Amino acid sequence: MIEVKTVVENRVGLHARPAAAFVQEAMKYECSITLESGGKKADGKSIFQVLALGVKQGQEVLIRADGENEEAAIENLVQLLSSPDGQTREGV
Repeated sequence: MIEVKTVVENRVGLHARPAAAFVQEAMKYECSITLESGGKKADGKSIFQVLALGVKQGQEVLIRADGENEEAAIENLVQLLSSPDGQTREGV
């Protein structure tokens, strides 16, 4: 299991499109992914749970991945959240 804290840099936080991009990226990996913020926890592969966190720009989140390809998942998800335009190297 790997867990990393990062700050959400997208100007709209994790709302609508950025949340969908996060879930879409998370779905690429076999490992389980959770996202925590403000004392709430969400399944990183559930758009409804990610949106329910209500993460805003500048908030710190904890991403946890456990299982196959967890390193790649964490690396790309952290990059996605810390990018102002919500992009990974692959251009999600």
